[in-house]
Amino acid sequence: MTLKRTALGLACTLLLSPLALAEVAYVSNEKDDTLSLIDLDSLEVIETLDVGQRPRGITLSKDGSKLYICASDSDTVQIMDLASHRIVASLPSGEDPEQFALHPNDKRLYIANEDDALVTVVDVDSHEVLAQIDVGVEPEGMAVSPDGKWAVNTSETTNMLHWIDTETHELVDNTLVDQRPRHVEFSKDGSVLWASAEIGGTVSVVDVETRQITRKLTFEIRGVHPDKIQPVGVKLTSDGRYAFVALGPANHVAVVDASTYEVLDYLLVGRRVWHRRSAATSRSC
Repeated sequence: MTLKRTALGLACTLLLSPLALAEVAYVSNEKDDTLSLIDLDSLEVIETLDVGQRPRGITLSKDGSKLYICASDSDTVQIMDLASHRIVASLPSGEDPEQFALHPNDKRLYIANEDDALVTVVDVDSHEVLAQIDVGVEPEGMAVSPDGKWAVNTSETTNMLHWIDTETHELVDNTLVDQRPRHVEFSKDGSVLWASAEIGGTVSVVDVETRQITRKLTFEIRGVHPDKIQPVGVKLTSDGRYAFVALGPANHVAVVDASTYEVLDYLLVGRRVWHRRSAATSRSC
């Protein structure tokens, strides 16, 4: 059984089994070429695994048996078997894969290739590249809609959201947002898309049917200079009530009412709170 939980903007996927003894978080270490395994009961690092060069985005398969790892400087997405912690395959990801999203069918990865202004689509079973789609400059964020119809990419320099039809692999629309969009997140019902703009200091709420911005959120923290308020990671709770927005060097996470779009609180956390796709958790025996 696979469950999801949210804590301070981190998306955690837990694989539960009858013999489960310990809950483990997998965290990518970009400068060390490793993954850290953290026991979430003791909060201690229990193992460090060597992976490809400059690991960045990671995500679990739907059944929680495999971990996909963007090894950016190795120009590949590695597949780790979580039972053995061995790399069992490498996918042709295109150059410099940074972030990616798994289609709800558990069969296709949509990978942002930052250096080449491309999104690469890979079949995880056959290891074939199905398509490469031209997008804006410095693509980073990726999300796939719950119904699997849309793959959306952010381009940091072009300042756009790129809407890709997952059936045809064609770029069919663009939505202009504020400067340096980093992350996109669909609501659970797929009707709304949230998009952060790091330098713009905003989060845009986009109607998926029209692909138009319907609301733009701004943030203000007493004692923090506006230039340090840089929205990056966004995570919606599974019940759709709240959104957590990581505000980078502001060292806070904003708590937003997802129905009224009111900022309810700011939570002081660690320095330069960033993203939520560099960690995944599972149960191990």
